[in-house]
Amino acid sequence: MRKQSLKYFVGLLLVAVTFTVSAQSTKNLVRKGNKLFEQQKYQDAEVKYRKALEKDPNYSKGKFNLGDAVYQEKNYKEASKLFSEVGEKAATREQKANAWYNLGNSLMQQKQYDKSVDAFIQALKHNPNDQDAKYNLVYARKMLKKQQQKKKQQQNKKNQNKKQNKQNKDKNKDKDKNQNKKNQDKNKDNKDQKQKNKNQQKSQPKNQRGDQKKNGQRKQPRQISSKDAKRMLDALKNNEKKTLHKLQKQKAKAVHARTNGINW
Repeated sequence: MRKQSLKYFVGLLLVAVTFTVSAQSTKNLVRKGNKLFEQQKYQDAEVKYRKALEKDPNYSKGKFNLGDAVYQEKNYKEASKLFSEVGEKAATREQKANAWYNLGNSLMQQKQYDKSVDAFIQALKHNPNDQDAKYNLVYARKMLKKQQQKKKQQQNKKNQNKKQNKQNKDKNKDKDKNQNKKNQDKNKDNKDQKQKNKNQQKSQPKNQRGDQKKNGQRKQPRQISSKDAKRMLDALKNNEKKTLHKLQKQKAKAVHARTNGINW
């Protein structure tokens, strides 16, 4: 029993020694990271902090300092995650207050002003005398108000543009409708005019329509040749001579008769 108890005791002692060496190694890595951080070598500091957390994932100081390093590298999303975890699990009120304060700044850099306001309120709950947290809370609320006003203006502008587009659409629709009506009226007028012309043609006399050629021109009087004209003129002259001779002959008979009729 003593051997077993001694063995067990030795085992516990080895575990305690191992844990102490591991803790010293974790803290040592964090200290090295802090020195690099002070030299503004944030990426190198990040490497040391991550190695420390590989050895002890629950070491809140290492996680908090890692959050500071990635914040300086403008990796605000990762920083927000780390500070949120520290704020929830930190052992002391001071650590919680500092974690919530840094979380508020990380969220504000991402323009998440509503969440930033909540983070600063949490920081002040754990440290009501933090003047920086009070100032940042006022600033975050001011930026949140401006953000909300801007969103409201954008929404109003969007609604106005939507309304204007609808009005333009309705206007174009009415315009097209009026144009279609005009075209229909014009087509109807043309159709009525064609029907009117057709009715006028039907009302014309048949001989008038018969005297027109297909091209719309009237027939011209028939022309006679010069030869036919001369023949007609000669015939007219001969008729006149015959008539004159006949008249002279009748006159001579009349004179003779009257002479014979004189009583000498």
